[in-house]
Amino acid sequence: MKKYLRFFVIALVLLLFIGMFVFLWQNSRPKPVVYEEFTPAVMDLRRTTVVTGKIEPRNEVNVKPQISGIITEILKEAGQMVSEGEIIAKVKVVPDMAQLSNAEARVRLSEINVAQAKVNLDREQVLYDKGLVSADEYEKVKQAYDQSREEVMAARDNLGVVRDGVSQSNASASSTLIRSTITGLILNIPVKVGNSVINSNTFNDGTTIATVANMSDLIFRGNIDETEVGQLTPGQNMRITIGALQQTDSLTAQLEYISPKATESNGANQFEIKAAMNLGANSQNLRAGYSANAEIVLAEALQVLAVPESAIEFSGDSTFVYVKNGDGYDRQAVTTGLSDGIHIEVRSGLKPDVVVRGPIKITEE
Repeated sequence: MKKYLRFFVIALVLLLFIGMFVFLWQNSRPKPVVYEEFTPAVMDLRRTTVVTGKIEPRNEVNVKPQISGIITEILKEAGQMVSEGEIIAKVKVVPDMAQLSNAEARVRLSEINVAQAKVNLDREQVLYDKGLVSADEYEKVKQAYDQSREEVMAARDNLGVVRDGVSQSNASASSTLIRSTITGLILNIPVKVGNSVINSNTFNDGTTIATVANMSDLIFRGNIDETEVGQLTPGQNMRITIGALQQTDSLTAQLEYISPKATESNGANQFEIKAAMNLGANSQNLRAGYSANAEIVLAEALQVLAVPESAIEFSGDSTFVYVKNGDGYDRQAVTTGLSDGIHIEVRSGLKPDVVVRGPIKITEE
């Protein structure tokens, strides 16, 4: 029994050794190389770039007060339409004490002057009626009296503007009424009732009462890299995609401005571009400040013979393909053109009814 068991063990070891040898021998044999194969096709090729930017109104203005004071009433709110000249808010004047004192002193002085001019005129009138003075002298005295009266009116108007912000002679043009300077949509009103505001002057820009924009004239503003800006020309069309909107139809825009000077951003030179939006059915959903992507076609080749770029062999300045011939492939020189990153145009050296070799096919073991 032990003798048979010993033979069985020896036979099993030999069998395992032979099986392992056969397995290693088969794995060590070179496997046939299988390539992917492609047929040239006629298609449209486009090389594009994507520019990131924003949607902005072309005409956006900040409405500022003409005088310093305190907001007493706000008549509009963000999101409402406003016409040019329409009142947005009202301001109560807080007069500067030095200016107020000077304005009051001017009024008092002008009233003294007009009183004296009236006395002079009355005296001259008596003499003129008696024929003791000439008409020329009388007219000069009367003119001085008229000028002093005008000075009183001007001084009182100035006092009204300094003290109340309202001129008595032109109350309808009161600077306490903050009016829109354009017709458009109110984007923002950053002030509240009770806020102090200042007018624009040499030392500051003044307080913004409201931001108003014409939302029927929008532009796309973005930046493009210096390596691609040379391929742009004003008038080019671009496709605009806004991530915040569920767009059924792509918006389009027309390039109208390319900055002549670059600005550095993250170590790269960028050129600002602007494009006029072609507003369609989705225009009512557009809001100022939306982030957007603009796809620009830098070059295109229509209805050309093309193959996958992976089928092209680049050797120096020459390009080749491998055309199937029976069980092998013949190396053939070709002239290539535009590439879209996936397919490349073949201008000459290749017929459309051949099969070309691609990269090695990866098979799962």
